[in-house]
Amino acid sequence: MPRVQVHGLESAPESSRDSLKALHEKFGGVLNIFGEMANSPAVLNAFTAAEGTIADYSSLSPATREAVHLTVAAVNECDYCQAAYTLAAKSQGFDEEQTKAIRRGEVGFDPALDALLRVAREAAEHKGFVADATWQRAVDAGWSEQQLLDTFADTVRTIMTNYFNHFVGTESDLPAAPDLES
Repeated sequence: MPRVQVHGLESAPESSRDSLKALHEKFGGVLNIFGEMANSPAVLNAFTAAEGTIADYSSLSPATREAVHLTVAAVNECDYCQAAYTLAAKSQGFDEEQTKAIRRGEVGFDPALDALLRVAREAAEHKGFVADATWQRAVDAGWSEQQLLDTFADTVRTIMTNYFNHFVGTESDLPAAPDLES
């Protein structure tokens, strides 16, 4: 059960309404996570500012960004975000088996992407620490310093949503991510 109110456009605090309206337009409705974030204009606007800045300036493709999001959500065992980022990854061209492989950390279908996602996974698992060998593997796979730093930005942005969902107990309003065993 959620710990905070799930706001709609009309009930949200005034300082949250512009961001909530933009998210409503982007997703065709107010997702529970955003309706909950709206309780705190600082939280909602921090998220939308980070997401907007990363989307505008990232050197990563939208598909790669979604793979990073899905990787980090799996590490953090966030069911809500795994559901959301599975849908987003599929919209960027990944099939269901690939989304499951990304969540498991077994991205053999794309060795370069695998090298980058290992950086994101390790950073999420180890409080930002990434082994030199993991970093070098990504560099050797062709990822630039900017792309690695942009991976960090998406990792931290995803940790924010993962931890937020855990913190407030967000109830899912999305189809569950496929079971990894099936």
